[in-house]
Amino acid sequence: MKDLDHQHIVLGLCGSIACYKSAELCRLLVQAGATVQVVMTQAATQFITPMTMQALSQRPVLCSQWDVHTADPLAHIHLSREADVCLIAPCSANFIAKLAHGQADDLLSLLCLARPISAVPLLLAPAMNPDMWHHPATQRNLATVAADGATVLGVGCGDMACGQTGDGRMLEPAQLLDEVIACLQPKVLAGKRVLITAGPTFEAIDPVRGITNLSSGKMGFAIARAAREAGAMVTLVAGPVSLNTPHGVQRVDVLSACEMLQAVSTHIDHADVLIATAAVADWRPVTVASHKIKKDTAVPMQSLVLTENPDILATVAQSPRALRRELYCVGFAAESQDLLAQTQAKRERKGVPLMVGNIGPATFGQDNNTLLVVDDVGHREFSNAPKLSLARRLIAEIACRMGG
Repeated sequence: MKDLDHQHIVLGLCGSIACYKSAELCRLLVQAGATVQVVMTQAATQFITPMTMQALSQRPVLCSQWDVHTADPLAHIHLSREADVCLIAPCSANFIAKLAHGQADDLLSLLCLARPISAVPLLLAPAMNPDMWHHPATQRNLATVAADGATVLGVGCGDMACGQTGDGRMLEPAQLLDEVIACLQPKVLAGKRVLITAGPTFEAIDPVRGITNLSSGKMGFAIARAAREAGAMVTLVAGPVSLNTPHGVQRVDVLSACEMLQAVSTHIDHADVLIATAAVADWRPVTVASHKIKKDTAVPMQSLVLTENPDILATVAQSPRALRRELYCVGFAAESQDLLAQTQAKRERKGVPLMVGNIGPATFGQDNNTLLVVDDVGHREFSNAPKLSLARRLIAEIACRMGG
């Protein structure tokens, strides 16, 4: 099943050079399973043709309330009633001003004003010059439309068609797709703060070598995205991985286990949930050579002395807030055999209410996983599925246990 199966999206385009991104956005929405009805302002047709958007959406594009080809004289009413989400991308400064003042002089502004506010989310993806974005009038209008119930998705920073560099770029199509998907997910962690660790750690031996493991971080990153979709404010402490940060997630990059502990300690006081998915190295060298250790060195690698790394999850689980149940702790166990017994033992040893086990060699670097969820009552298995699907199930489990 695709993320947007059975969802109907009204995609509105305003006058902006960023309309070129809307073609790719429409394609991504359709690929994700949605039906897409494109509605364009007259200004938008100066940047991209309705025929292009019609070919991508496979539906007639609507540009005017008075279009003789539009058989429905109440299109502005019915379009908004049929939609699951209205996404305006790009959304110009002019259109934001119209929404802020309730003006409705074209089909797109009419349907936005006519939509049932409580039933149909309105997402705005602004696109404009940096000076226009930072102008006090634009910022006042953005605050007004947000207070009226619209969701302003924010902007990117970078080079502009006008030659300037700064804030105001429309978010990329893949980011906007994620925002639409997130909008439709249950907000079971709304208002909660979630701290997640992900990936391996790297324990240096010398400037070019170290101790690490095969964890890719994909499960932790999927959980970070799922938690953010569920309405949480998410901080992701990531070891050395090559993964894109889920949109809307605050990321803190670390290298070693000690650095990860320091980052967790910095953010834990504000967290409601800790989900420790990181595969933290158990050991690190006592000393780190300042230069590469050569084969002919007087200190052979066989004499490498190791010391145990701090146990991040156990340390947090024994903190006063965790013991008072003000902080809900979830751990992960990456095992190679006897998964149930090893996960149960690790849960008791760490002192956490919930431990999630998986077979590390079978999941490291893969897009799918199988999870075993263990608590003080028993266990249940989440059968093999994409990691994002499993992450959403796990977040729902955590929210239920927290009373969400």
